[in-house]
Amino acid sequence: MKTAHDLVTQAKNMTQEISLHEAEQAMLAADVLLDVREADEYAAGHLRGAVLMPRGLLEFKLSASPALSARDIKVVVYCKTSGRAALAAQTMQAMGYLNVASIAGGYDAWVAAGKAVVRPEQPSYE
Repeated sequence: MKTAHDLVTQAKNMTQEISLHEAEQAMLAADVLLDVREADEYAAGHLRGAVLMPRGLLEFKLSASPALSARDIKVVVYCKTSGRAALAAQTMQAMGYLNVASIAGGYDAWVAAGKAVVRPEQPSYE
């Protein structure tokens, strides 16, 4: 019986995972940057230009989005630590997407490296 860890390891072996350094260039060249975390995670902070598409809804949202229907678009995917992103990349490949890469270490590694993120403005009560 496979565990979630086994499935993530398998997905990482079957997909392209890029380093943070490579991610910056890949994001500039990408047609879309997908954040596959949950809405509350995205709202707390995300990479600039990222489109929220939670992992649990990925297949449905991709199928319903004409802008993402071309299978040759360049896609960069990330999540919190890279597990969901690897699974998302594997799913997208199974759906026929040809150019999908996930960011190694995900959002947490991006933040730990001191890279810029978008965070909601906190209200001032003064």
